[in-house]
Amino acid sequence: MGQWGLIRFMGCISLFVLLLPEACKAGVQYVGTIYPGCQGSQMTWINLNGLFLISNSSNFAFGFSTTQDATQFLLVVVHMGSSKVIWSANRGSPVSSSDKFIFGEDGKVSLQKGDAVVWTADTGGKRVSAVEMQDSGFCRWNETCFQTPQPYWSIQKESRMIINKDGGKVAVASLSGNSWRFYDGNKVFLSQFIFSDSSDANGTWIAVLGNDGFISFYNLDDGGSDSQKKIPSDPCSRPEPCDAHYVCSGNNVCQCPSGLSDRPNCQAEVVSSCDGSTELVSAGDRLNYFALGFVPPSSRTDLEGCKSACHGNCSCLAFFFQSSSGNCFLFSDIGSFQNSHAGSSFVAYIKVSSDGGSGSNAGGDGSGKKSFPIVVIIVIGTLIVICGLLYMAFRYHRKRKKMLESPHYISEDDNFLEILSGMPILPLPPASSPLGSRLFSNFFKSTSEEGTSSGPSDCNSDTYLSAVRLSGPR
Repeated sequence: MGQWGLIRFMGCISLFVLLLPEACKAGVQYVGTIYPGCQGSQMTWINLNGLFLISNSSNFAFGFSTTQDATQFLLVVVHMGSSKVIWSANRGSPVSSSDKFIFGEDGKVSLQKGDAVVWTADTGGKRVSAVEMQDSGFCRWNETCFQTPQPYWSIQKESRMIINKDGGKVAVASLSGNSWRFYDGNKVFLSQFIFSDSSDANGTWIAVLGNDGFISFYNLDDGGSDSQKKIPSDPCSRPEPCDAHYVCSGNNVCQCPSGLSDRPNCQAEVVSSCDGSTELVSAGDRLNYFALGFVPPSSRTDLEGCKSACHGNCSCLAFFFQSSSGNCFLFSDIGSFQNSHAGSSFVAYIKVSSDGGSGSNAGGDGSGKKSFPIVVIIVIGTLIVICGLLYMAFRYHRKRKKMLESPHYISEDDNFLEILSGMPILPLPPASSPLGSRLFSNFFKSTSEEGTSSGPSDCNSDTYLSAVRLSGPR
């Protein structure tokens, strides 16, 4: 009876564990699919290196991956064979080991950092019923794949594209063998981009939009090696091949445009026109911008109207105007320009701080105006200090001179006898008396014919001593 009771007890415990919510199953790796109610942090699946969802073929996994900082983590899809991350949810906002991935009962999928949400699945407001890690590397919910950043690139403008069927709107894209294939909504094959000379049909390739703005292709079966072909082919066609405001030309050569050439680091020094006085300067001739082919114009007007629109818009930092169409493009953020060797029909202007002057010499004039008051202040301050020191020295010299010329000034020689305690001061007899005449005639020698007087005679003479004795008190 006791044995059966133990079996029933263990059975109840096992059933309880199986019926626990998904969030409570720490250390369990799910295969293929997870459902609402699953949540946890990197520490929840630390025994699985943070990867809690794996594809049926075990080629791809979904979970937490460490960054260069071992205490910070990203929510990623990773290829298990090469350990290469092919997608990241929170690239710019890594989380700690205790921050949670939450697949709530309400069907919302998110990643939290403390009490803040740093990433959430874009499902168009639909409730997610399941998250599936597919063998192809796609992580899918509600038939919707994870969203990836949209590059400024169009297959219609790619000269290396091989057209299979002209016309039709691209609805689906997939990697097949050594090509990137595009299909319409009816899955009709429209075109393809061949990115590798290798024709291995079984190769596992991925397309990655890198931080450098290129779309690169990697063969995961070959240790994650990349192909030689990238998108776009022109490095200057990326969003920011150079620093902001620089002009990209040739093989990624960056130069400052003429309108900003004299400004420090080619910067306009303007955050918003609402912060102070600004003006618009020409960025130069034959310039283009990568985004012009992908965004609609802000308005249709003339050049002066486009200038006024940018002046009146606090967030406008640059604009492009096309005289042939009247299209005016305002940009609140500007990257690097492209040098159009064939000529461009666009006129480009950049908003700069008017404190720095105007035109191409704005930077130089502004620097001179800002430094001139500082130099004047330093020179004046130095002159005041020097004059003060000279005045103090002059006052000290005059005071010293008056003290030396004063009749009350007593030298150290005059005070010598007074310093000697108990030394009597002996009065001398008058020079007209017999004693005084004899005393002074022996004490001083006669004046020479040249008018000079000699020093005193020997003070140890008997006559001098006798005179001293006789002149003493009686």
